[in-house]
Amino acid sequence: METGITFTFAAIFLGAAILSSAALYARQPIIIAYIALGIALGPFGLGVVSDMELVSGAGHVGIILLLFLLGLDMKPIALWNSLRQSTLVAVLSALVFAATGYGLSRLFGFAGMDAVLISAALVFSSTIIGIKLLPTTVLHHRHLGEMMIALLLFQDLLAIIVLVMMESAGIGDLTWRALLQPLLTLPLLGLVSWLSVKTLLLTLIRRFDRYHEYIFLLSIGWCLGMAELSVWLGLSAEIGAFIAGVSIASSPIAQYIAISLKPLRDFFLVVFFFSVGSGLDMTLLPEIALPALVMAGVFLALKPAVFHVLVRGVFDEPKLAWNLGLRLGQCSEFALLIAFLGLSKGLLGAPAATLIQACTVLTLLVSSYLVVLTLPNPIAIKEDLRRD
Repeated sequence: METGITFTFAAIFLGAAILSSAALYARQPIIIAYIALGIALGPFGLGVVSDMELVSGAGHVGIILLLFLLGLDMKPIALWNSLRQSTLVAVLSALVFAATGYGLSRLFGFAGMDAVLISAALVFSSTIIGIKLLPTTVLHHRHLGEMMIALLLFQDLLAIIVLVMMESAGIGDLTWRALLQPLLTLPLLGLVSWLSVKTLLLTLIRRFDRYHEYIFLLSIGWCLGMAELSVWLGLSAEIGAFIAGVSIASSPIAQYIAISLKPLRDFFLVVFFFSVGSGLDMTLLPEIALPALVMAGVFLALKPAVFHVLVRGVFDEPKLAWNLGLRLGQCSEFALLIAFLGLSKGLLGAPAATLIQACTVLTLLVSSYLVVLTLPNPIAIKEDLRRD
């Protein structure tokens, strides 16, 4: 089967166009169509698309652009206030989810490192689903958007620490320096970003802002450059892209950049959701079907309930608590990364890795349905819920 880049993208986008058309006629969320297409055409399905390195890489670019645009909507002071206020909620919820995941893993016969990594993977909520299904008006102007972003960023930092520990454990060099590195290099990244914007970037933008294609190229270069610098410092590309966005969020041109990059972001996010479905190993599903269904069901019920209790207790805002809980009621794309890394480093068995993938995909699917059908979002089926 041909696996060139043209063939790969043709199969993905032609298939996505067909399935999303059917989904819209059936009044279903189109994200579900992208994931279903990945399951059907991926290497564990019909095998039409087999170059998963290309697909995963392109999907990752979509996540980077999403976090950059997210940063463009967050003023630094508002971001700091939200992070400070949400720390208690983030820590307590992580402890509850980790303990529940570990207990369920042991119940279904997983032990040792398998149980630990399964519990760690199920802690995090999806940045992609949470932000993609959040209306822009909410993101800009409401406390809900700020609180969700703060919680997701805190979880991202925890996920990075887990990944650093896995990398170090895989080479037998787990040290305090490796664990503390993300906490030390994050302020350095922020300082480099702030100085670069103040001394160079804003000067270039003010001088050449009438050349729209130049602003487009400069913003993409800034986003991807900061993403790579972040990786070099031991952080994730997503955090680097987010900081790149925050650093120019106060500029008058920030919203123009956000609008001009949205189509490019959506292009790559289609590939990301395809990669989520294509990574599911169907041959191992019979072995882990019952644990996956039970654990996915437990976390779909537990996450909204825990976030509701904690947010209501800390902020005394019942309506915001339920809204936030439902939007964060799924497992994260970081869980897929933990499964992949754990398997490649020999820290995780194949059944445990497939269990993490299956739980993640199931919760992404069901959570997307719940949000699209019940809460305001940009791709709602009901007209009264659709908010761009």
